[in-house]
Amino acid sequence: MPVPAIARARCNVQHLKTERASTILFKLTTRLIETKYRDDNGQLKRIVRQWLDNHLVCVGDTYPALILMRERSDEACNRIVNAINASELQSAQIQALLDPYNPTGSTAHVNFNTSKDTWKTDPQKSHLNLVVTDSDWEAQFARAAETHPAVLAYAKNQGLGLEIPYLPGSDQRRYLPDLLLKADDGRGPDDPLNLIVEIKGYRGEDTKVMADTMRAYWIPGVNNLKKFGRWAFLEITQPFAMDSDLEAIIAQKITGTLAESPV
Repeated sequence: MPVPAIARARCNVQHLKTERASTILFKLTTRLIETKYRDDNGQLKRIVRQWLDNHLVCVGDTYPALILMRERSDEACNRIVNAINASELQSAQIQALLDPYNPTGSTAHVNFNTSKDTWKTDPQKSHLNLVVTDSDWEAQFARAAETHPAVLAYAKNQGLGLEIPYLPGSDQRRYLPDLLLKADDGRGPDDPLNLIVEIKGYRGEDTKVMADTMRAYWIPGVNNLKKFGRWAFLEITQPFAMDSDLEAIIAQKITGTLAESPV
């Protein structure tokens, strides 16, 4: 049976190399307005220009106009909005929307089997008898948490149901932070600091979006609810610095040098 010949076409984006900077600025600002804002408040074009000039880094054979590809432009818009929200934390009134059917979680309901490596916890510091260690770093952090005198309790976020929605581009995903921790940051055990702890060795683009979402949305959103205590986010990227990183965030809260999220 004869098979019809099908013409092949090679697609590329080389034509984008000729896009002028003003065109890139206009198109990215337009996408930002279409997806994130109702209208331009007169500042968005200036903010997008600043982002393009100071924060867009092109490596290898890439060039600025590639940011106009839909997935990349949505990612850029998310980054810009996160930066705007982070700069306005003191005045923003972001509030978290709780799951109406399961608004709170508890270690009391955690029960699962695993074949992964585990760290046996100190029962004085953890309600759960084991920490499932997805990496050696998590076992190292469990040791750091158990030996720090200000740490009241901690638990691995496995089986707890804590998931954070985020947008790496145009597709919504869910991210599970590594650990939760309660610490006495100077206000006494009745008013502890709740820490979301994320341990990452390699900070890819997806990881940066997750961290930005925690700082710009989840932390201020939960704090603004005013009924779940005080929350902060700790991202650990160096294994040998986790003791000092944990000490620093607790000490900064005690001395007041770390700005509080709005409550």
